[in-house]
Amino acid sequence: MEKAEGDGRSVSDRTNRRAALILSTRTMLLGASGSLLFWSLNLPLPFLLGPISACLLAALAGIPMRGAGQAEQLMRTVLGVAVGSAITPSLIGDLPAMATSILLVVPYLLLIGLIGFPFFHRVRGLDRPTAFYASMPGGFQDMVLFGEEAGADTRALSLIHATRLLVIMVLVPLALQMGFGRSLNAPLGQAAANIALSELALMAVAAIVGWRVARRIGMFGASILGPMIATAALSLAGLITHRPPAEAIILSQLVIGTGIGVKYRGLTLAELRSHVGAGAMFSAMLCLVAAIFALLSHLISGTAGVEALLSFAPGGQAEMAILAIISGADLAFVVSHHIFRVTLVILCAPIVARLIRR
Repeated sequence: MEKAEGDGRSVSDRTNRRAALILSTRTMLLGASGSLLFWSLNLPLPFLLGPISACLLAALAGIPMRGAGQAEQLMRTVLGVAVGSAITPSLIGDLPAMATSILLVVPYLLLIGLIGFPFFHRVRGLDRPTAFYASMPGGFQDMVLFGEEAGADTRALSLIHATRLLVIMVLVPLALQMGFGRSLNAPLGQAAANIALSELALMAVAAIVGWRVARRIGMFGASILGPMIATAALSLAGLITHRPPAEAIILSQLVIGTGIGVKYRGLTLAELRSHVGAGAMFSAMLCLVAAIFALLSHLISGTAGVEALLSFAPGGQAEMAILAIISGADLAFVVSHHIFRVTLVILCAPIVARLIRR
């Protein structure tokens, strides 16, 4: 009898996994169709904004979707390797010059908190834990998990942070094109055929081993930071001299863009008006704050305009890495600001949240 029940659960598990795989595959094909449409219409960022747009429309239409799961994390390792390959001996020598700009992240986060918490709590009527974690521009998953532990509304947090990423990924490319004249078509990297197999193998090892080790020790952003650290060591040793292949970076855009769009699944009109609307308004405020601190970075430390804007744009590490690559910006400089920002938020947010609850 017990064996029969076990066999029944096993068959049910296989059926559920098969159904989940089919739904994930359909969702990826939906994202790919959005990319194809954007590419055929010559719209900007086809492999990133195309999937986001397609999945958002599908969510509004009530079409079921499912994220790529581990595959999305795997694609983030590609960007971790890309950032790590940009860490060279010359960059290490430039770190003291970058310090002034990076330290501006501290008052930047304080100002965001002073604006965001009252906006979500007093203006939008969210409870204190939800308002606090909605206002913190940390990693998407980290803010939702911290919020859940603090008793926040995780659905509201998911929609607000997804909207933050969406708005940033729309407005920042427009600012780069219209304000700085960037075409956003910088070379993504060499084709895989033009990179030695030995170096491709080292990249793969750095991606997988770095990710696994970072996840094992509980490092936040393990899928990006682990591969970044491992690749940086190989880059500094002169063993990796290229960015990951262009094909891998294009695929990572497609998967990550689809992952952002999927977060809107099950979206209702009431949520669209409330949480998504609040997220969009707050994101507009964030863009203004980011512009102010980008200008300060430029005036105080002489940071180039594109690097300054991308360094303070409150998007995710993966999304900002993609924008830095396609705009031809200094990838390591930009990502170092975002790593510092996310680190500060993750370390300090739970402490501040407890004080607010008291």
